[in-house]
Amino acid sequence: MIPSTSYAASSAVQSSRASLSSHDIFLEEVEHRTFNWFWETANPRNGLVPDRAPLPHGAASIASVGFGLTAYGIGVERGYITRAQAVERSLVTLRFLLSLPQGRAVNGTAGYRGFFYHFLDSETGLRVADWSELSSIDTALLMAGVLFTQSYYDGHNADEREIRALADKLYRRVNWRWMTGGKSSWLSMGWMPPDKFLSAEWKGYNEGLMLYVMALGAPSHALPAETWDRWTETHKGQQGEFYGHHLLNFAPLFGHQYSESWVDFRDIRDKASRERGYDYFQNSREAVYAQRDYAVHNPGHWRGYDENVWGLTASDGPGEAEREVDGQKRHFMAYSARGAGRDYVLDDGTIAPTAIGGSVAFAPEITLPALKAMKERYGARIYNQYGFLDAFNPSFETKDGFWVDEQQLGIDQGPILLMIENLRSGFVWKVMRKNRYIRAGLEKAGFTGGWLSKPQETMP
Repeated sequence: MIPSTSYAASSAVQSSRASLSSHDIFLEEVEHRTFNWFWETANPRNGLVPDRAPLPHGAASIASVGFGLTAYGIGVERGYITRAQAVERSLVTLRFLLSLPQGRAVNGTAGYRGFFYHFLDSETGLRVADWSELSSIDTALLMAGVLFTQSYYDGHNADEREIRALADKLYRRVNWRWMTGGKSSWLSMGWMPPDKFLSAEWKGYNEGLMLYVMALGAPSHALPAETWDRWTETHKGQQGEFYGHHLLNFAPLFGHQYSESWVDFRDIRDKASRERGYDYFQNSREAVYAQRDYAVHNPGHWRGYDENVWGLTASDGPGEAEREVDGQKRHFMAYSARGAGRDYVLDDGTIAPTAIGGSVAFAPEITLPALKAMKERYGARIYNQYGFLDAFNPSFETKDGFWVDEQQLGIDQGPILLMIENLRSGFVWKVMRKNRYIRAGLEKAGFTGGWLSKPQETMP
């Protein structure tokens, strides 16, 4: 069954791109401000990007580093920085990552078996705390940025050749097979030293799309090809209708955004999507429409929701609290994976601009007016020199009116920046199409059609 909004997806997106001039000034401003978050908050001495900012002496996030490495290429293309500046920052980052110690020790290392801990000290690059896990997905997001540098910096000068060589070394040493724990076909969500894999595994449709492409395409320590079809078999319970839209559900929008920020899934299909009759891009487009329609219906009767103010994904929140709002007892949450889908609904009235901003390339005809209306309605309360603040909640009253986060998060800023650029030019997608490892992973997973039908663009 083809999703109800996806039959016209290609023409709608093309039409929206053709009329981007009406939104271009706005998009340029948001994109530039969001880029500045990465450029100005990263540690220039080692390239580590904070998990969140402003937060003095806060931890760095390896996923944020992956988004940051990609951001610098966008900055060059948009004229925010020079290519020389981007090369210098990227080299500093890759050299530092490769120099960090790896091992099984609880302290004094940055990772193990090529994987990195979720959070690193922003100065030393070492694991920040005993609760920080060796993260499979955050390493994959880091490696997406690493492979972006490998394909983008294609010059023949010494610095750009070194970037490509460092990127190759970092990716090749990730031991994806080890992360299965030796007892399962599935990648574990992480590992804790000295020798304990997390019980949670990457099954079901989610941001694991990127993770398994990475693990299949690796030139060493790769997972076997049959892993992909077996993984897609675990998706079937998530297929179904939500608010009139038929899709493969994953409630928080980040699960659709992360993989597609880097990989162009338009018109390429694996066995599972051929059976469904639509590709993963169309599925993500449908998820955006479904969440918009959920907000219009607003079954929870939260304040502020309408066709232009919505967006549920993993984000900060006002904190664990019980309050009475409009005569009803309400439960509010801190950081949570909020979402709305057939799989689950988790909604406390907290709106995350990244849910819309990171989805602009999927459905620009509804996301661009919404993003613009959100800024016009709330202005400086939710928008500052680095673009949209992470989240706000009109139902949670404070002395200033309603709760607004005071920070931006790297993993939420990243999709906004990358997807705005993909909408405007397709730049990140085009760069990643050239990467031999990404292409190998997709082809090993059984993807065909679209850009995969064309000859491989060469890498230097």
